[in-house]
Parts: sequence; C-alpha cells; structure tokens
Amino acid sequence: MKKWIAVAGNIGVGKSSLVDLLAKNLMWKPFFEPQEENPYLADFYRDMSTWGFHSQIFFLTRRLHIHRELVDHPTCAIQDRSVYEDAEIFAHNLYLQHCISERDYRSYRDLYQVLTEFLPPPDLVVYLRASVDTLRHRIAHRGRDYERDIQPDYLNRLNDLYETWIASFSLCPVLIVPADDLDYVAHNSHLELIVMKIQDKLAGKEEVIFEPAEVALVNGWDH
Repeated sequence: MKKWIAVAGNIGVGKSSLVDLLAKNLMWKPFFEPQEENPYLADFYRDMSTWGFHSQIFFLTRRLHIHRELVDHPTCAIQDRSVYEDAEIFAHNLYLQHCISERDYRSYRDLYQVLTEFLPPPDLVVYLRASVDTLRHRIAHRGRDYERDIQPDYLNRLNDLYETWIASFSLCPVLIVPADDLDYVAHNSHLELIVMKIQDKLAGKEEVIFEPAEVALVNGWDH
C-alpha cells in the first residue's frame, strides 16, 4: 500500500539528509524542497515589510504544487518539509515580526486553509526536534554562506513555533525524533532505530516513542 511521509524541522536540523537516507533505506521516492529561485527573494531581503507577503505566497504556491504531486505519485514517497510548515512556522514568524501586515496575513491564512482542506495529509509527519546549539553546530558544519548570519534568537523563535505547531497538529500521526541525541548521518545504527520507529508508526502502533534507554544503547554502540 502506498505511504507518504513528511519530514519536518527547523533550519539545519538535517531534514534533507534524513529524507535521502530514508529513501535509500526504504527504496521510496524522495521529494526535496523546490530548487526554483523565488523571484521576490532579493526584494524581500531589501524590504521585508513590503515583500514578505509576496514571497510567502510564492513559497506556498510551490509547496502546494509539490503536495499535489505527492498525492498523485503512484508509489511510496518521502517529503522534505511540508506545506504546513510554510504557513504555521515561517509565514507566522514574519507576521509576528511585523513583516506581513494583519490584513495580508489573514488573506494568506484564508488561502492556505481553504487549499489544504482539499488536499489529503501525509500518512506520517516525522518531526526532528533539536536545540539551538545543535542547529547552529550543524549549520556551521554544512558551511552554506547564506546561513552564516542566522542568529540564535531567530532559530529559537522558529523552534518555539515548531513546538506549538506540532503539539496541536492532528491531521495525521506524528513521530518526534530526538535529533540532539541521534546522528543518523554519522551512525547507521541511529538511522536503523529511526526506520524501526517509522515502521511501527505506519503499522498503526499507538504509542511509539524513543525511549532514553534505547537511544543511549545505540549511542553506546557507536563509541
């Protein structure tokens, strides 16, 4: 039976890496974030208040397009960041920072809610939870120039929004991965533990969590 997983989490937490590794392990089709350049981005960075709404509408449109592709895709698939995160995390953050006006934000939310009502959700959201220290370490390690100036306060605000969103998300089951303690890129045993938990969750098991003892065990195997 066809299954579809969305991997969610803050900047630098390791979503793309996990999507790539899971796709190879499970032999599923990966869907990464859109590579098409946002034509509003340069204007947005010059004047966020003027162009924040336009930029988010572009991102929402592209994410909805990928969501539709995933619904129509004939085989099992894994998605790098969901449409829900665009609205609930990044657009919401711009609104809180007064980079999108109240009127524009309400219009954006209305559009998002109407469109997503017509689209089925994933079978599972895998949420990678990590502290700001872990995020900063991984961002520095991957060495992307445009991420050098990301401030800890910004990552912390996004983390807070992620936690609020995931606590109330009910469209499909959620698996929370303790990304501070599991380095699935460096250690195959960590990846295998995550795969096992995903399979348990997709099989319909109600209570699937990462017990501290089993996380400590796989960490012990790698030291």
